[in-house]
Amino acid sequence: MGIDWAELAARTFEAPPEPEPTVWETPGQLAVALNPAIKQTAALDLIDKELIRAFNTPDSRLIVSMPPQEGKSLRCGITFPLWVLTQDPSKRIAMTSFSDRLARRNSREVMNAIKSDGDLLGLAISKDVASQSEWQLAGDRGGIYAASVGGPLTGQKADLVIIDDPHKGAKEADSELQRDDVYDWWTSTVRTRLSPGAPVILILTRWHEDDLAGRFINAEDGHMWRVINIPAVADYDPDKGETDPLGRKPGEGLVSAQGHRDWAATKIAVGARTWNALYQGRPAPSEGGLFKRADWQRYNQPLWVEEAGIRRTTGSNDVIILSWDMTFKNTQNADYVVGQVWLHRGANVYLLDQVRKRMTFTETLAAFKAQVARWPQAAAKLVEDKANGTAVLDMLKKEIPGLIAITPHESKEARAAAVSPFVEAHNVYLPTAELAAWSEDLIDEAASFPNGAHDDQIDGLSQALQRLLVKSGQGSAFLAAMKKQAAALANQTNRIPPTGR
Repeated sequence: MGIDWAELAARTFEAPPEPEPTVWETPGQLAVALNPAIKQTAALDLIDKELIRAFNTPDSRLIVSMPPQEGKSLRCGITFPLWVLTQDPSKRIAMTSFSDRLARRNSREVMNAIKSDGDLLGLAISKDVASQSEWQLAGDRGGIYAASVGGPLTGQKADLVIIDDPHKGAKEADSELQRDDVYDWWTSTVRTRLSPGAPVILILTRWHEDDLAGRFINAEDGHMWRVINIPAVADYDPDKGETDPLGRKPGEGLVSAQGHRDWAATKIAVGARTWNALYQGRPAPSEGGLFKRADWQRYNQPLWVEEAGIRRTTGSNDVIILSWDMTFKNTQNADYVVGQVWLHRGANVYLLDQVRKRMTFTETLAAFKAQVARWPQAAAKLVEDKANGTAVLDMLKKEIPGLIAITPHESKEARAAAVSPFVEAHNVYLPTAELAAWSEDLIDEAASFPNGAHDDQIDGLSQALQRLLVKSGQGSAFLAAMKKQAAALANQTNRIPPTGR
């Protein structure tokens, strides 16, 4: 049989088959393929995992909050929809944000990636529908429709909805009217456009406890929403069963997508309320809940005289007590240890000093002794008789006089509620931020109580005020004894401390 030279030539010079487009396992892999300079952090790894889970789970609901400028919007609002289209080019994606401009920008970024890397992605843009606000893939029905929050959505059903930053800023988030408008848009417009099983992704920096994320979490179907909050600094309460989403130790900062960020400096620069909301994802009520921000009174001059940079004393008729909360479990998942110094003068009480730190047992002993030495006028030292507090009491009862074990029988909320009227009545004074920067953190913790990350400062405060203003009361035997002891201690110093405010 002879050789068919024509057939052989055709086989020899036949064009090789076109390679199958790459399928990336994660949005992060796709991001690096398109831009090798992308820094894939542990936070972005977690976000990738949650986005994939949402994509593969019918009717999934996902909230992602993280500090600003850490790549969450780029990953969730641009790379993720692009990745979805490489997985399933039939998906119709609705992309929304607080403004048309931002929504169209995200849509344009996805479209431009397809135009510039279409061969790699295996995707192309249809020439028939190719505007920034709405475009479709060539040869398939998938594509993107971009709209502002509050604006109309296309008449077609959405197979995926991405809401990126529904609130423009603090001013808009603080407005109840605008928050209502955003939520009404969700219920009346977005929900009616969802295809059966369509996932919804909300990406935001938290501004307000009642922002769209807050509304979703507290709604009747709030159990459907999976919340991934990645704080700038690991800060959680083990007593509430909380853990850090990245497995960090308490106090460990976020490895930034920008490189190094000085989170401590950022906290000082933005202030306690902004830090807790935008950077920790734990917004507190602007006016406060049980403890209103405006009710706290301030003093701006030291109420004590300091001797040799060590001892501090006040007026001879003043009552000073220490109040310590030591209810932590272990060093790795430790809650804060808090030790406060309170002055009772007339109808008012003043917080003079505070130590708040995660400490080992040995460090707690040293800190307690140091505060006792610093405030020799303090006769009563209240220590909650739980966890390490019990061990501290046993260790020091033969060394330090005035140790009083406190065994609470009510809940934290009940104890705080019992002393909140004194704050409302303007009888509780805190130092100004110039005198003690930690006072702003205390006010923010109080404003978010009992839903905040921590309540250790409120535990110390309620323990002290319960003793001075509730259990004891003006003219009680306890208060009289404290005044007598304070006068005796003052006489031992061989001087008369000032009594003025």
